[in-house]
Formats: sequence, structure tokens, C-alpha cells
Amino acid sequence: MKEPVKIDKDLIKVHGLTDEEYEKIKEVLGREPNFTELGIFSVMWSEHCSYKSSKPVLRKFPTQGDNILVRAGEENAGAADIGDGFAAVFKMESHNHPSAIEPFQGAATGAGGIIRDIFTMGARPIALMDSLRFGCLSDARSRYLLKGVVGGVAFYGNCIGIPTVGGETFFDKTYQGNPLVNVLCLGIVKKDKIVKAQAKGEGNTIFYVGSSTGRDGLGGASFASRELTDESHEDRPAVQICDPFMEKLLLEATLELIESAVVVGMQDMGAAGLTSSTVETASRGNSGIEIDISLVPRREEGMIPYEVMLSESQERMLVIVKKGKEEEAKKIFEKWDLHAAPIGRVTSGNSFLVKDGGKIAAEIPVKALTTDAPVYLREKTKPEYLDGVRNLDLSDVPLPEDLNSIFLKMLSSPNIVSKSWVFEQYDHMVGTNTILLPGADAAVVRMKGTKKALALSCDGNGRYCYLDPYEGGKIAVAEAARNVVCVGAKPLAITNCLNFGTPTDPEIFWQFSRCVEGMAEACKELKTPVTGGNVSFYNENPQGAVDPTPVVGMLGLIEDIDYLCTPWFKKEGDLVCLLGEGEKSLGGSEYLYHVHNLKKGQPPKLNLHLEKALQKTCLEAIKKGLINSAHDVSDGGLAITLAECCILNEENLMGADINLKESEREDVILFGEAESQIIISCSSSNLNKLKKIVRENKVTLKVLGRVGGEKLTIKKEEKPLISQSIQELYTTWKNSLSSYFEM
Repeated sequence: MKEPVKIDKDLIKVHGLTDEEYEKIKEVLGREPNFTELGIFSVMWSEHCSYKSSKPVLRKFPTQGDNILVRAGEENAGAADIGDGFAAVFKMESHNHPSAIEPFQGAATGAGGIIRDIFTMGARPIALMDSLRFGCLSDARSRYLLKGVVGGVAFYGNCIGIPTVGGETFFDKTYQGNPLVNVLCLGIVKKDKIVKAQAKGEGNTIFYVGSSTGRDGLGGASFASRELTDESHEDRPAVQICDPFMEKLLLEATLELIESAVVVGMQDMGAAGLTSSTVETASRGNSGIEIDISLVPRREEGMIPYEVMLSESQERMLVIVKKGKEEEAKKIFEKWDLHAAPIGRVTSGNSFLVKDGGKIAAEIPVKALTTDAPVYLREKTKPEYLDGVRNLDLSDVPLPEDLNSIFLKMLSSPNIVSKSWVFEQYDHMVGTNTILLPGADAAVVRMKGTKKALALSCDGNGRYCYLDPYEGGKIAVAEAARNVVCVGAKPLAITNCLNFGTPTDPEIFWQFSRCVEGMAEACKELKTPVTGGNVSFYNENPQGAVDPTPVVGMLGLIEDIDYLCTPWFKKEGDLVCLLGEGEKSLGGSEYLYHVHNLKKGQPPKLNLHLEKALQKTCLEAIKKGLINSAHDVSDGGLAITLAECCILNEENLMGADINLKESEREDVILFGEAESQIIISCSSSNLNKLKKIVRENKVTLKVLGRVGGEKLTIKKEEKPLISQSIQELYTTWKNSLSSYFEM
């Protein structure tokens, strides 16, 4: 491939640049760009790297807090103070488009990229989580994508030795052909050992470390900044190839390098590869940078500067080493059998200079590619579809004659069933930090040498956001916080992945803006600042955009692991209670979708003041040892939550006898979804103490029944609604997902 002599309108369009942006490039340079410079601008000004549409909206997020050490946008990942001189470093990112084309490699390289974001800050990764969304499981392509994605995440995490401790897997026809693959990584670091992604100090040496550069992943950032089409399979070169064993070497070498105190800064070569890592570190350090790409290790012949600069080959890092300490750094790299090539130096000024031997391949002002990149105030319009889909008349929804059969149908929904088929492919115990295994409200990993533990949850509901983006955004944050509270953790901060359609569509951008506004309000009320994440636009297939799907990764802190709480019933005779009282709704519910094939109505309303009081109450009760279990009421409503409390502990199934005193329709009572509700169990002797905390915090508590027996029985004013053997519930819940792969 030879460099084109002439840049024409077709080439500019292929690079995702508008005519106005190209004119701005010429203004910045004072001349026409060459082919390499055009490529550099195209990736750095892409939506994926520049956030040119989302920046003004993201400013609505609260990013400061008492325990926030590294704020959103400052570094590769956010960091929160967790006491005892340690920080939790965590972040979530998406790899949606690559996973739609090559599910195994797309998901595996997504895991690899987010892991590097964590250890380049000096933190040792201790846990992964994923949030996965696919089309209907009855579709063969959706099953193929699920198998590939789960296999890719499992392969990478298992090989590198980082446990995948939980997450969520969701199915809806909106994601047909455009799956969402969001991966979160958590690491631990001493506060005084956090490394910044900065190129500072004139004359300091720039090292290229890790795998050699090839043509795989070429143009990946641009690929992630456009819609999927029927021809997207032709973009396979934009999907990277993973090598987790190389990543393990990079991880260990990096942490040793940091201990040696020779590092000024470092950054993963992720989206836009060598280009973004050099430019962004220089920008953060208010420096210039000069590199010679003839020194870059390559695994393919004949690569031109454009390809070297834009390649997204995996397991590569940029490390800025103190001048005079190069040999010390090299010895560490050699110890771990790593490619480590000095390819440049930090300079004064604001110039990004790329040489190819004695020839200048590109020369661009650093800030023109970062802080001075275009930012757009996109048009917003309330979608026309909303008035129609929000109108739900329950008289048009037939009341089931046999609630027992509907209950089993609900329990076999792909969104309700046990996801053991997924998480049993992950090594969730490697590293011996995992305390609470996948399947609970939140994952819990210990901080060795202390009584503390960290809790993680991933949550989002695209259906709610489709019907009411503002309310759905609030709910995503609140439910993630509620989940970590249910295991006994105080919510600290969030990361997020914001998955939406094309931002130039005013209706899509309205959805995006309203979701962010709702999330921001919830974060402020619950005091969980945003530490970072990513925005993934262009999640569309030929049939249209996916439902607006913000996914929240919540970090929580357990001060004393002796007070860890789990969701399942434990003792015969315990009282079953409902803590909190939100208004039930069938709008956007799993029942309405799975049983009646409808996505309509208003999602449940969330009162953030009451939510905050509920979470405070639950935490106090757990810390005082007053309750034996706690489980968030969410997808599937009260009946499904009660069933899960009976069967989640597969080694000790336990029934319950429940009597509800409500006047609503029976399907609303059983399967209506509500916010700010938690099912708890406690001994009769603790009830009065629990009521005292409830009164002090001005929330509600209802005694629903007792734990015990071999059935789950739910009555309404003594009228039987549901009566099912626990063993049958367990078998239905446990085996339904795997049955799809026998089709």
C-alpha cells in the first residue's frame, strides 16, 4: 500500500471527517495535511476519542467527592480512597462494534484493554465484571454472539489470572445484530503509587513496550464511530487480535517498573494506538513529543507511517522513563522478555512530531488533537414514538387465568434464569480474593490483610430508558447502589458505559441528554460521583438504534467483612419483610415483555429522597446484625424476588409462606416492578430493633410471611395466588438458559 498523493473528498469522507472539519485541519496546519496526518486527525477527532458530541452533556455529572482521588477524564481510570493508604482504581468500557463482527476477539480485546487502563495507573487488577446484551436467544446469530463473547471474556480473564466475579446478561430484540459488550476492571494501589498518564520533563525517553505492531485493529477508533451495516463484516481488520499471556508479562513488568521509581508516566495503546497514547500523554503533561516510527517493532513487512500510527494491535504500552534511567528500565523489560524500544523523547512546546527515519511523517500541534478538537452542541428533539409507547391501558392486558404457569414462564425468561451457563466459564476464584460468587446482588472481593472488602455491581435497563430516559437514568444509578447496599457495602462512586445510537439524530441525542441528566441527579443525591467510563455512540444496525442503554458500575466499601449480607433465606421461622414501598408498574416490565410481548407504559417512578433513606436503613440494619438476608426487588417484581431468595443458595433451598395485603390486580402485585424496595429476612427477636431504625429513617416495613417448608406459597388476603415446590422452581430457573443451546 502506497501513500496517496492526493487527498480528495471521498478520502476525507472515508475517514469520517466533515468538510468543515477538514477546513479546520488546514487552518490548524496552515497547509494541506498529508495522508498520515489525515489519519491522525480522523482518529483523534472521532467520536470514540474526542467525545465531540458528548462533552457538553457529560459536564452535568458530579465528579468530585471526599474520597475521589482521580476524577473523570483526568487519567486512564478513576480512583477512590478506600482507607488504610489504599485506593480502588476502576473503570468500565465498551467493545460493542468489534464484538458484533468477531465476538470472541472483540470481547477478549475489550477485557484486555480495560485491564491495561487499570495497571498503567500502578494498580494490580483484582476483578473483572461484564454487562452483556444480545438479541433474542431464539435467534441462531444471537446464540453465536453470546457464545463468542462469553468465550472471549473467559479466555482473557482466565489466562491472565484475573477473576470475572459477576455482571449481568440481558436479552432483547433491540440488540439484534448490535450486542453491547461492556467490561469493568477493578484494581488496588497504594495512594502514593498512582501513576499518571503524562509525558513531562524535556528530554525524558519515550519507550514502546509490548507486542509488535501489525495491521490488526487498523482504524478501530473510526470503526467504533460509525453505524454497523450489512457490510460491516468487511471491517474485520478493525478488530484486534489478543494475547493475554503477553499482557500478563506487561502487567508484572509495569508494576515492578513503578516500584523502581524510574517512570514519569505511562498509557495503554488502546483506541487509536500509538497516536492517542503519545498525543494524550503529551497533552496532559503540557509538553511536546517527538517519536521515530522506524524504531517501532513490527510484525508485518511494508507498513507505511499511516498504518504504524493508527494500528490498534493489542498488548502495547507507552512508557515515559526518566532521562538517565533508561538502562534500569530496559533490564526490567528484559527480565520479563518484553519488546522495549526507545522511540522518542519529551520536548518543550506543543508539537507532535512523527519521523520515519530522516523523514518527517507528521507534524501537528498537540492541543489541536486533544483539547482543541471540535465540540458540537447537537440538536435535541423529543422522540415522536414516546406518546404512543407510554400509553398503556391495563384493560388491554388480559389477566392470566393460571398464575402458577405464568410464574414458571417468568422464571424461565432468559433475563431471569440462572446465568450459571455464563459465569461457570469464568474462573471467578483465581487470586483467592472473591468472597461472594456471581449470582448475588453484587460481587464482593476482599482486601487482603484487612477486615475490609469491595463490592461491585453492574446495572442498567434499556427498556426503562426507551420509555423514559430521564427516569431510566436515575434508576440505573439507584439500583446499582441498592445492590451494593444489599451485601452490606456503602456506595462510593460509579463508572459507566453510555450505549446509544447516532448522536447526529436529534431524537437519539435527546435520549442521551435526558439519561445523563437523570443519572447526574441520582449521583448527586446518593453521593456517588462519576469517576469515568466511556460513551459508545452509533449502536445501530440496519433495523435502527438500540434502546438507550446506560450501564452503571458501582463501587462499594464494606468496612467489616463479618457483616457481609447475602440474598438468600437462611433460617426456618425467620420473618420475611418488605423494606421500602415504591409504586408498582407494569410499564417496561419483564412480565409485559416476556408474557405479553409488549414494551409499553411508564417505568416505575423513583423518589431519590426515599431511596437514600431506604439504603441508609438497610446498611444500618446489616451493620447491627439485625437481618439475615437482603435482596433488591427488581426485574420480574416481588414474586420473582421471593423465588430467588428461596433458590439462590443452591446447597440449601428454602421455602416461604407469604400473605400479601394489597388491592391491585394480581399480576401487578406479583410481577409489577417498583423502585426502593428490598426483601429482607430476620428473626422475630430482632423485629422491634429493626422497626426502630425504620421509624428513625422514615421508611416503611411490612411483614409478609415466614421462611420455611418445601414450597413457595404466595397468597392475597389468604387467597392462594401461587404455590410451587421449591425444587421445581429451582430446576426451571437453573436449566432454562442452557436449554437454548440444545436448539
